[in-house]
Amino acid sequence: MKSKFTFFTLLLLGQTVLAQQKDLVSYVNTLQGTNSKHELTRGNTYPTTALPFGMHTWTPQTGKNGDGWKYQYFLDKIRGFQQAHQCSSWTRDYAVFSLMPMIDNLVVDENKREAKFSHANEIAKPNYYKVKFDNQITTEISPSERGAHLRFSYPSGKKSFLVLDGYTRISGVKIYPKENKITGWVNNGEGFKAGWKSYFVIQFDQPIKAYGTWENKQNTVSADSTVAEGRGKGAYIEFKAGVKVQVKTASSYISAEQAELNLKRELGADKSLEQTKAKAAAVWNKSLGKVQVEGGTEEDKATFYSCFFRASLFSRKFYEIDKDGKPYYFSPYDGKVHEGHMFTDTGFWDTFRAQFPLNSLVQTEMHSQYMQAMIDAYKQCGWLPSWSFPSEAGSMIGNHAISLFADAWAKGIRTFDPKEALDAYYHEATNKGPWGPANGRDGWKEYYQLGYVPYPKYREATAKTLEYAYDDWCAYQLAKMTGNKYYMDIFERQMYNYKNVYDPGTRFMRGKDLNGAWTKNFDPVEWGGPFTEGNAWHWQWSVFQDTKGLINLMGGDQNFTAKLDSVFTEPNKVNVGSYGGMIHEMTEMVMANMGQYAHGNQPIQHMVYLYNYAGQPWKAQYHSRNVMSKLYDATENGYPGDEDQGQTSSWYVLSAMGLYSVTPGTGEYVFGSPMFKKITINLENNNKFVIEANNNSKENVYISTASLNGQSYSKNFITHADIIKGGTLKLEMSNKPNTKRGLADDDKPFSLSK
Repeated sequence: MKSKFTFFTLLLLGQTVLAQQKDLVSYVNTLQGTNSKHELTRGNTYPTTALPFGMHTWTPQTGKNGDGWKYQYFLDKIRGFQQAHQCSSWTRDYAVFSLMPMIDNLVVDENKREAKFSHANEIAKPNYYKVKFDNQITTEISPSERGAHLRFSYPSGKKSFLVLDGYTRISGVKIYPKENKITGWVNNGEGFKAGWKSYFVIQFDQPIKAYGTWENKQNTVSADSTVAEGRGKGAYIEFKAGVKVQVKTASSYISAEQAELNLKRELGADKSLEQTKAKAAAVWNKSLGKVQVEGGTEEDKATFYSCFFRASLFSRKFYEIDKDGKPYYFSPYDGKVHEGHMFTDTGFWDTFRAQFPLNSLVQTEMHSQYMQAMIDAYKQCGWLPSWSFPSEAGSMIGNHAISLFADAWAKGIRTFDPKEALDAYYHEATNKGPWGPANGRDGWKEYYQLGYVPYPKYREATAKTLEYAYDDWCAYQLAKMTGNKYYMDIFERQMYNYKNVYDPGTRFMRGKDLNGAWTKNFDPVEWGGPFTEGNAWHWQWSVFQDTKGLINLMGGDQNFTAKLDSVFTEPNKVNVGSYGGMIHEMTEMVMANMGQYAHGNQPIQHMVYLYNYAGQPWKAQYHSRNVMSKLYDATENGYPGDEDQGQTSSWYVLSAMGLYSVTPGTGEYVFGSPMFKKITINLENNNKFVIEANNNSKENVYISTASLNGQSYSKNFITHADIIKGGTLKLEMSNKPNTKRGLADDDKPFSLSK
């Protein structure tokens, strides 16, 4: 009797626990940030259907082939469903092909085949996308890592066509009518070695009734043709009228045989799309479950998990699994196949700040693989990656691969040879590569000779000086942690170079010419010139490695915090400067109406946390919560600017946990104000770190007291080492700031000058 009672009690308890466990995927809206255009971006995202860091993603396509704006929420027609890899609307996509269902008549022209839809008939989740056109065709998509399971349901009695569009550049297709299959390849994108192809295979579960090939330049159709190669080649097939057809597809950068293997391994066992959908949901729930939040509003949870989803897409896995279960990849850098792991599709200028520090915490295994992949990329193309898409573009500024190396080592992630990393960085810092400004170092000779990059000889020179100095500190830090005195001596000389572009007369960072003269007619709200996508108000704070040194330059804590305050109280006016007109980042800053605070772009995103360094940590708590509440939500208007490969989302995810990585390379996370009453970080080492924010609410944003594992805790930061050991950080929250807590020197986060 006792054993039976115990069994049923446990059964009921188990059912209660299951009932309480939310399906985290249900919180995610992949339409977050899609209401974007050239003049104003709300994220510049598209509704991505993919697995975490998946090699391929799928999305509906509202824009023309080659248009950076793949999907714009305000449009009401879809022209295809794409295999996609695009990082941003400002960059071109690669390895793209699309599928488009239609009824009645075959129409291949992308401008004429588009079908009208309503968002009321659209579901957009990480594991499942569904849309019903006004013409009653329904499309469903569920992802695998290197493919997708689609289903097209055609209305009864209607002729049922499917068009495969080869996108831009050259492509090839082959139709197998008796096998209900199409194979092919595409070659579109930038920077690939000659002969590169992305191979695909598409398998249908319904018989092919009629077929042919076509090309998308003149939209000419060749009925009954089974093979085509050339510019924009595609295929079409017809099924029996009113059919419901399942489509499985997978792609490979290595070979047609590997594409078939990817399809068999990832989707072969799934008899129905529902199975793929459920498997993808399980993968996402496990990934999103690495951070469990409790106690906030349902809207806050939707924002958190939608952002966590976006933070889990880039960098993309660029490797495949061979027949023996071993990872290998086609290298976009040397055009050869190598054993091991490779990752691409990110810009380090954006993502070194929060996205990679977040990965180091919750995606540790992948982050460990990433470090060696960067070394391999260097060996294959002669340069460290800075903006891979998927080969090296060198876009933006700085040499931030070294930030990833230093941060990983500081956090105990030591899956690479630090000497190799330092050698590669030294090469980066003493040469200029053949591609963009972040490939090698723009103005490196003058930077070494003068201690700064001169303006106007080099555009964005002051911003480059500031970021070079931080990167040089990262190299110094890695050398120091690994006992490499040679590189310590080299980079110690440069890591204070930020001081050389600070003008005590105006108390701003300034442009300085070859002769040491400040740029004339200085206006702190003028964008561009010596700055990157911002103005002097935004770039004042980019001294990640030495906030205390910056405080000293500015005349002490009181002057420093007054200047921080002024960012929010200055009028939100814009001088367009060298841009010559309003760019979307300017428009977004004005719309935010938070003075000169421009959260829609990266340079200022860490600024709210700097109060922790200057004796007013409660203001970091107030402003971080205010930014989260005011500038983010889970809707199509969910971001205050470009989402940028997970960075803007990662800022939110970390900040909602009450943490931020001001200085990657230290292993410290600086405190803000958590959005939730309880946050549980489920670490890959099987430990749990819990952040309890008692009395947390919309009004109670201030930390009154703190304890770590039962011991009183006065610091304004916590270390990675403390988090991964597991434990509990208890915060008592209040609607009034505690102006006595966290003021001692030991309570302040790392600074070189501390």
